[in-house]
Amino acid sequence: MPIDLFQLMRELADFDTALLANTINYIDHTPTHDYYMSGDIQSLTPTISPTVGVAVTCELDSSSPDNPVALELYWQQLEQIEAMDLPAVWIIKTVGERPDHECVIGDGMAKVLTRAGCIGVVSDGRVRDVAGVTSAGLAVYARGKCVHHTALRFTKINEPVNIGGITVNPGDVIHANDEGVIVVPPTCLEILPEQLISMRAFEHDLHRQWRRTDLSIADKRRIGIELFEKYGFTKFKNIEL
Repeated sequence: MPIDLFQLMRELADFDTALLANTINYIDHTPTHDYYMSGDIQSLTPTISPTVGVAVTCELDSSSPDNPVALELYWQQLEQIEAMDLPAVWIIKTVGERPDHECVIGDGMAKVLTRAGCIGVVSDGRVRDVAGVTSAGLAVYARGKCVHHTALRFTKINEPVNIGGITVNPGDVIHANDEGVIVVPPTCLEILPEQLISMRAFEHDLHRQWRRTDLSIADKRRIGIELFEKYGFTKFKNIEL
């Protein structure tokens, strides 16, 4: 039976991004360094969280001097987002000559994007008009703020891009909050919601034991291994603690 991706993403929105990252580490064989972005990519709209949607990718030059305006791909991508039946997260790879001068969106674009069905933006560039972007309801994860940009020149759409040290493919499921951004490996999507419930219970149980002052360090290590087994994570891979 095919995955109901819309329902699955609604379920994932009940959990914080760090818990997803931790759970994926135990239930999936995707290398950890392949699915979480670097700390350079920060939430600039922390009151809008979490963000769970499907990646729509592009490359943009917003910093090179004498840039020719090239917006046709932007309008194509807006139409693509509007036609989707799932929430979109716009992934913007910057390719300009002056990386620290890249400014990929402001409040005007935020209004157009949210009306089209985009719930979030992830970029290795910067943004402006953060108050206006926030009021539009668009979550933004980027390197920071920048007050202006050169002419916008969109160069590619719907191809894999590297953001925050990992590859994002069109159609990937993105999960993000005020602590960072991950790409959810498709190999564990179907079982992830159920395992998240187990991981949250496991962490609560484990932390309760680790706070105790009447147990030795050796006891706490032993209990941790026992709890991994109790909550079913040892069936996925060998657990070392």
